[in-house]
Amino acid sequence: MRCLLSLFVFLTSFFGFCQTDDAPKDFVLDVNQFYGSILLHNPDISHLITNHPGGVILGISRKTYGHKEWEADFGYPDTGYTFVYQNTNNPTLGEHFGVYGHYNFYFFKRNVQLRVAQGLAYTNNPYDKDDNFRNNAYGSHILSSTLLMLNYHRENLFAGLGVNAGLSFIHYSNANFKAPNTSTNTFAINFGLTYNLDEETNYEYMATEPKGTITEPVRYNLVLRGGANESDVINMGRYGFATISAYADKRLGKRNAVQLGTDIFFSNFIKELIRYQSIAFPELDVDADTDYKRVGLFLGHELFVNKMSVVAQLGYYVYYPFDFEGRMYNRIGMKRYFGDKVFGAITLKSHGAKAEAIEFGIGIRL
Repeated sequence: MRCLLSLFVFLTSFFGFCQTDDAPKDFVLDVNQFYGSILLHNPDISHLITNHPGGVILGISRKTYGHKEWEADFGYPDTGYTFVYQNTNNPTLGEHFGVYGHYNFYFFKRNVQLRVAQGLAYTNNPYDKDDNFRNNAYGSHILSSTLLMLNYHRENLFAGLGVNAGLSFIHYSNANFKAPNTSTNTFAINFGLTYNLDEETNYEYMATEPKGTITEPVRYNLVLRGGANESDVINMGRYGFATISAYADKRLGKRNAVQLGTDIFFSNFIKELIRYQSIAFPELDVDADTDYKRVGLFLGHELFVNKMSVVAQLGYYVYYPFDFEGRMYNRIGMKRYFGDKVFGAITLKSHGAKAEAIEFGIGIRL
C-alpha cells in the first residue's frame, strides 16, 4: 500500500491536480454508496460474475472561480481527490482500494456533475497459480483505475449539506504489466451526501477577458516512450519496451490541435512471444526469425488545459510482420508541459479495449 500511495502522489504532483495559488479555498466533501454489476465485456471472465459488487466513494473537491483562464473556459470545474472501496462480493476477485485525482465538470445550471477520475488501485487477491488460479482478471496487486460518475448534484441545501445521486463506472486493469489482465468494468448506481466546508461564504465566478485567436505554425514533436509489459501467456516474463514517436501538430484554436505522425515500436515481449509460438505451436507456422518491430501511422487530437493537455490518437500499423491484436491501435493519456517546448506524458496504448501497455514518455515540441 505504501508503494501505491507514493506512486499516486507522484502522478498527481506531475499533472498538477493540487492548486497552490491565491484563489479561494472552497472545499466540498462527498460520500456515496454504490451498488451494481460487473459487465461481461469478455467471455473469459463469465465465471467471475457471480454477485453484485458494492462499496463507498469518498471525495474532496476544491471549487474554481475563474482565477485562471482555463477554469472559465471549461465552466469552472472542481479539482480534487477520490477514494473508492469496492467489495466485489466474490472471494476470487476480492476487494479493491483506489485513490484518484479528479475533475468535476458541470452542466444544466450546475445541477448535473460529471466526475472524471484517474488513479491507482490495490486489489487484495490477484491471480496466483496455486492459491487463486481462477482469477484471470488481475495478475498483480497494483492496478490502473478509471472512475466516471454522472450525478444529479445539489449543494448546500441545509447547513452545508447537499445531495447527489446517479451512475458510476469503474474500470480496473494493470495494462498488461503482468499477466493475466482480462480486467473488469463495474457499472453501478450511487447516492450520497455532500458537505460544503465554507457554506457561509459566497464567491463570485470571474469572467476572464478573451485573449483573441491563437495562431501557430505547424509544430513538430519528438517523443521517447518506455515501460515494461508482458504478453497474455502467464509467467512468460515482463520485458521492457521503447517507442519513438515523431509527429506534426496544428493548433486549431486556444484549446485544440490535430496531429499526424508515426510510431516505431520496439516491444521485447513480442520478440519472446514469437520465439515461444515458433516452438510450442508449430501449427501456427511462426518463423522464429520474424521481426518483432512495428511501425504505425496515426491521427490524433490534443486538448490543451493550462500546462496540462489530454491526447487521443488512432493508429494503423503499416509495418506489421507479426500478427498481435490486429493492425489498428489507439492511445489516450495526459501530457504535462514544462515551459514552452518540453513535456512529459503518461499514455495507455491499446487495441480497442485490449490494453497493451502504459507508456511513460518525455518529448519536445518545436
